[in-house]
This record gives sequence, C-alpha cells and structure tokens, in this order.
Amino acid sequence: MEKRRRIGAYGIAHDEQGRLLLVRSSARSNFPGVWFLPGGGLEHGEDPAAAVVREFREETGLTARIAGLREVSSDLVEFPWRGVLLHHDRIIYDMTITGGELTVEADGTSDLPAWVEPSRLDTLELIPFAARTLGLDATGPASGQRPARPDEAGEMGPDGRDLGGARKVARFGAYGVVTDPAGRVLLSLIAPNYPGAGRWHLPGGGTDFGETPSIGLVREVFEESGQVGEVTELIRVNSTHNPAAMGPEGEPYDWHVVRAVYRVVVPEPTVPSVTEAVGGSTAQARWFTRAELAGIPLTESANRELRHIS
Repeated sequence: MEKRRRIGAYGIAHDEQGRLLLVRSSARSNFPGVWFLPGGGLEHGEDPAAAVVREFREETGLTARIAGLREVSSDLVEFPWRGVLLHHDRIIYDMTITGGELTVEADGTSDLPAWVEPSRLDTLELIPFAARTLGLDATGPASGQRPARPDEAGEMGPDGRDLGGARKVARFGAYGVVTDPAGRVLLSLIAPNYPGAGRWHLPGGGTDFGETPSIGLVREVFEESGQVGEVTELIRVNSTHNPAAMGPEGEPYDWHVVRAVYRVVVPEPTVPSVTEAVGGSTAQARWFTRAELAGIPLTESANRELRHIS
C-alpha cells in the first residue's frame, strides 16, 4: 500500500452548561454520519494554532481562541480501494468560544455542529481518535477506522487535500528539551549540507510512518546521541514555513515543518555518541551546562525553547 501522511489540528470546547462541541461528518467525508471534534487538515504552510481557529469558524460558525494545548497523537487509517494507508498526526487544543452562532458548513466534510451533553456521549458514534481523546470507549462501530467507499459517500480523498506539487514538503517532527539529573542540556550539531548546518539544535527529527511522537523522539535521541531518554511532558507545538528551503541534495523545496516539543529526562547520562547512519543530519552531540549555552551558535528554535527551561 502507498503510505501517505496528514497533519491536523482539532479542538475541545465546552459551553457554560458543560456541553461539548462536536460536529457530524457529512456525506462528502470519509466517515459519513460519525461525530468528531471540530478541526481538520492544515493547509500547506499553515500554523496549527491558526488552523484550528479557522476550522472552528468553517465547521461551526463560532469564533474561538486557544486556551491550552491538550495532546499530540497519531493513528493510521486504511483506504483499501485506493491502496493507501494514511498516517494522521493530530494536535489537540483546548478552546474557548468567543462569539458567533452555530452554522452548518456548506458543501464541506461536516453537516451539523451541536452542543452535546456529557451523558449523551456514550450514545453517539465517535471517530476513534476523538473517543480516545475524550477518555471514552473507542471500540464502537467506527473503531475499525474503515472509511466509506466513494460510491457510498462522496469522500474527499485519503488525505483530504492536495499539496499541489511534488516540491511541497510537509513534515511532522518531535523534538526534546533534554536534560540530565545534573541539569545539563543535550544538544545536536547539524551536519554540513543540511539547513542550519553548524548550529546546535534540540535533539529530535521527523517521526517515522506509523510512529507516535513520543516514541519517535526517544528513537531520535538515541540515534543522535546514544542516550536513553524518558519523555515527561508536552511543552508546545510550533511550525515553520520556508518556501525556498534547500535540501541536502541541493534541490529547493517549499518546506513546512510542524514540531511537537517535549521535556525529556536522561536518568543515566553517558558520553554522547551519534549512532545514526553516516550522512545523517547530526554531526555530533554533546552535554552542555547552562552557562555554556550562551557561548554556542544555536538554531532559532533551540534558542527559543532553551530560554524557558528552569
């Protein structure tokens, strides 16, 4: 099967009565009649925080702001008639409604927004990722995550959209603010011919197909440094868009990267050693004291995250 990936942003919102905002999938969606959290796929170059606000407005008619970051998850959906296996990376936010009125989306992937009492949630058929996020049973009729065939519903396609060109690259990565019991910080030096070459960066990288962000990060930390880390907390999600990035082969790409940043602890640190294959993006790894951080060249994202460590 062909492997494809999609990044989406979704939100959890309650009203003053404690009801949860849900939307029902339309006949044009991959799961018609099934309920899910408001949200959907990112446009190329779009920040997840902007995407979830946009999706709330389009699917529900309501304006909303982000109140907090809930979690990041991933799952697989099979489209057998297309020969496609789709990997979803999903960013879940807590949202606060600020205005608007409930409005049905016209010709979209949802056909009904509704405020739902908590007592009714068990009676609804929910998309499995939404059920898991809400702490509900995810083994109902939709648990197999097998979409409706296009002759049964005018489905939008296995990735919901077209990136519009082979040179547009969307990548989901997991990165860590990695520390040891002595308070040192682990950083990776970006290898020559990679964007940011010669600068020290947070350990991490793109997650593999079918891999959860936290498992991918533990793997990346080991490959880049030989350290065995433990993911303890999701800090934030950010993104960058460089429409004129240069890849290691010298070919330009319209590059969109979404990063989940976690706190990682290495209980038993050792001398770092790069274990990934020769030619990878990491030239070396090293532990730094807090005082040493001020004297080394850092990537913009590393500098931003390290300013907040305690």
